[in-house]
Amino acid sequence: MVKRYIIFLIGLFVNSLGVALITKANLGTSPISSIPYVLSLNYPFTLGNFTIFFSILLIVLQLILLGKNFKVEHLLQIPVSLIFGYFIDACMILLGFVNPHSYPVKVIDLLIGCLILGVGVYMEVLADVVMLPGESFVRAVVFRWKTEFGITKICFDVSMAVIAAVLSFVLAGRLDGVREGTVVAALLVGFIARTIGRYLSFMPEKLFGVVNETEEASDAVDNEAVTTGQFCIAIGRQYGSGGRDLGAKLAEKLNCDFYDKEIIQLAAGSTGYTPEYISKREENMTNSFLYDLVHEMYAYSDEYEPPKDKIFEAEAEVIRSAAKKGNCVIVGRCADAILKDDPDCIGIFLSAPLKTRIQTVMKRDGLDEKAAKRRIEQTDRRRADNYRYYTRRIWGMSGNYQMCIDTSLGEDYVINTVLDLVKNVNRHVSESRAE
Repeated sequence: MVKRYIIFLIGLFVNSLGVALITKANLGTSPISSIPYVLSLNYPFTLGNFTIFFSILLIVLQLILLGKNFKVEHLLQIPVSLIFGYFIDACMILLGFVNPHSYPVKVIDLLIGCLILGVGVYMEVLADVVMLPGESFVRAVVFRWKTEFGITKICFDVSMAVIAAVLSFVLAGRLDGVREGTVVAALLVGFIARTIGRYLSFMPEKLFGVVNETEEASDAVDNEAVTTGQFCIAIGRQYGSGGRDLGAKLAEKLNCDFYDKEIIQLAAGSTGYTPEYISKREENMTNSFLYDLVHEMYAYSDEYEPPKDKIFEAEAEVIRSAAKKGNCVIVGRCADAILKDDPDCIGIFLSAPLKTRIQTVMKRDGLDEKAAKRRIEQTDRRRADNYRYYTRRIWGMSGNYQMCIDTSLGEDYVINTVLDLVKNVNRHVSESRAE
């Protein structure tokens, strides 16, 4: 626990340093600091002082919103607010030499400040000790009115900036403290923190010995697989290559369970989302950069996650449970990557020439050639982005699978080839275990 508090305090200082540098860039400060900053420009108190006052106000509002649900540990926000305020003032003094005059230098200072602040936010969330009053207030609103965390955080930040702008006009007769830098900070800081969190997902285990649920479940699958000798065929497929039909026929030949749309139904039960809602969002990533940018608000909390992330984790849990349960064939949903450490998982990727797939989609979906080609390219691109985002592997790359096969060679050929592969893999695994 001591290690967590040390990391949190370091993160708090880094956070303060980022706020100070963004403020020194003189292009507007971050949304959460905009009200204290505007007030500090018009009254004889420092930015740190007003940050403390504003934080106490947010804590009082949490108490009103939560009532009896306001826990004693929430009071930890008070000393944290005091430390944060003093850190900000110390960093403002420390960066006293920063006084950019040219616009390009101001932009550079702003971007560096956003990077530093993003690192600080990541460290605070990593420590998982206590939320700062701003994020804790958003959490209280979410709890009270059952709103979505990301949307609520956006509304909160926008409200802070608008109130700060109004205060600036009322107190000074001009706009100070809220500028383009406020918007840039709102967009970049959470995105940076979220990106760092994705690429350093191993840090909680490394620092605190905490194994996340994904890894625990994966270990459970591995241990079970060793004792039962079962198999699981995980099929990745290009759109229009016939993966669903081939998977169903393979399952029938092998007399085992088949999972495709069934995964959606099972995930719906654990997430509370409707099957239709999940169907529109699974295996569908329009652009990973934009996705992180839009959902950057979730970087401020490890308690809430974007709906799409929640869907992926729910489907991953369904896939692990299916693999643990018994012999099965699973289509799509990154199953090969989710079960990559299971020795009994056989990863297969199905492809076909574009012309063949266009004809298949035209016949199946009633589209003309141009529309069929567009749907194929769009679906494959989104599947590839989704796969890369959640697994950090390349979709369809041969090294990620035991077999890649062209389905245009014929259904019977594909099925018989896969059946031979299953036999060989099972024999190899059995021999390895016997040794």
